[in-house]
Amino acid sequence: MSNECLTVVGGGLVGAAIAYGAARAGARVRLLDQGDVAFRASRGNFGLVWVSSKGSGVPRYARWSRDAAKLWPALHKELLELTGVDSGLRQPGGFWLGFSEAEVEARAKVLEKIDREAGGVPFQMMEPAELRQYLPGLGSAVVGGSFGPLDGHANPLMLLHGLHAGLRLKGADVINGVDVKQVKYDASSSLFEAIAGDGQSWKSERIVLAAGLGNASLTPQVGLCAPVAATRGQVLITERLKPFLDYPTNKARQTVEGTVQIGSTSEDVGLNDGTSSDKIEWLARRAVATFPALAQARLVRAWGALRPLTPDGYPVYQESPSCPGAYVATCHSGVTLASAHALVIGPWMSGLAQTPAEFDVFKGDRFAGPNTSVSHDH
Repeated sequence: MSNECLTVVGGGLVGAAIAYGAARAGARVRLLDQGDVAFRASRGNFGLVWVSSKGSGVPRYARWSRDAAKLWPALHKELLELTGVDSGLRQPGGFWLGFSEAEVEARAKVLEKIDREAGGVPFQMMEPAELRQYLPGLGSAVVGGSFGPLDGHANPLMLLHGLHAGLRLKGADVINGVDVKQVKYDASSSLFEAIAGDGQSWKSERIVLAAGLGNASLTPQVGLCAPVAATRGQVLITERLKPFLDYPTNKARQTVEGTVQIGSTSEDVGLNDGTSSDKIEWLARRAVATFPALAQARLVRAWGALRPLTPDGYPVYQESPSCPGAYVATCHSGVTLASAHALVIGPWMSGLAQTPAEFDVFKGDRFAGPNTSVSHDH
């Protein structure tokens, strides 16, 4: 049990998972959650627990995603037993589906590269006839695909609910409706102070900035760098249908409740988290081309949400060199990495475990150079 207090700024999937992991490891934890007014990335998350194609050119990220997928059953089981909340985890493997020979060929090259460089990221390329053995009703527009045996899916909203419930049961102090605008560090006392827009403040020996898009302005205040920008994802959901899709795919997945989630887009539209008719139509047409039976399904909802994305698409995990005890955690894959955030990052950032191996690649310093040029696959 640590006598130090850890304040986590941000109660979304990333912050909640880290806070839960710290609390279960024995830390005193305070979670400051902006609440329902926040740009919740979990609202627009497609819900995939996905390893395939992640980390091309960054083998450490491929291994990080692979290891997170393997840790997920333990987190799911623990939350279910502790809180009664079912995160909806299913890991039967998952399919990526392509509409052209060129993209299928490109996919195979990427997966081969990742498995060669990172190791332990298996995949299988399949022709349409083989795909239909697993995905009956697949449309003729699909010319090929890949199967990732480590892939699966979960329910982002139930995962968030389970983490918050688990935090309270572990004795954490969860404070809602807090919009942190400023973070101060007092070197003489080695204390951090998180200050909300309404003047409320909280002090602690350690602090984790996991505020999603808010990290862009908060991290420089404690000597860190996390230049995140918003990318909008639009998602569609159908009425409940008879089970027909046993595996998640990159274009549609059937939830445990029977609805089919269709997604998603990746749009640079600033802080506009609305929907647009052209993208809704594009998603619907693509889903029907993938599974023609969906043409008869009624859409019951469409929504958009903003997700934080770094310039290269990879996470930022780092302790401040100038303000020891301050950490940043920013990532685009809050569902896939939830288990690693809870079981690995939480204990580290609370001071109860060592820095994970080979984590220098995730430092935000990589964006600090004046001539830094990066690109990403999102």
